[in-house]
Amino acid sequence: MDYYSSQISKLIEELSRLPGIGTKTAQRLAFHIINMPIDQVTGLSDAIINAKKNVQYCKDCLTLTDNELCPICSSSRRNKKQIMVVENSRDLAAYEKTGKYEGVYHVLHGAISPMLGIGPGDIKLKELMTRLQQEVEEVIIATNSSLEGEATAMYISKLIKPAGIKVSRIASGIPVGGDLEYIDEVTLLRALEGRVEL
Repeated sequence: MDYYSSQISKLIEELSRLPGIGTKTAQRLAFHIINMPIDQVTGLSDAIINAKKNVQYCKDCLTLTDNELCPICSSSRRNKKQIMVVENSRDLAAYEKTGKYEGVYHVLHGAISPMLGIGPGDIKLKELMTRLQQEVEEVIIATNSSLEGEATAMYISKLIKPAGIKVSRIASGIPVGGDLEYIDEVTLLRALEGRVEL
């Protein structure tokens, strides 16, 4: 039995299709949107439509942007000889928030996962190899520490090393505030291997 009119139900249904949005959250969002002033609703809908129409892949790093080149690739202050490989644009944003990395990025848009049927041809590896024909000194592999991320890192490393380009992997280990007794063995081992002198 429907509790709401067809238009409210349709709005709830569409919102619940978004990742991480269940039915209850979709209902809350729907009623919030309905109670918003019309100019705010128009602004929201215009922003969604404009983003869908205008956002594309950066010509160099393949992150999402509304220009041919993203702000990072178009910056003259970035070190174009150092490329950090990440799985998605959210990972790129996380590194940018640190304010410490001065190189450029390459976004794979996924990770190799034979279980899910995702092979090397399904992510942006060919584009990375094309970029490496320019003057590149180091590739930093910053994929996740998951099984898929590790497999992707190993695959990329084997592809790049014959070209004589330095390949490094981000360190992983114990999070700040983490109790050792709750950390898994693989993370503890990586933390030990990645130790630095004080």
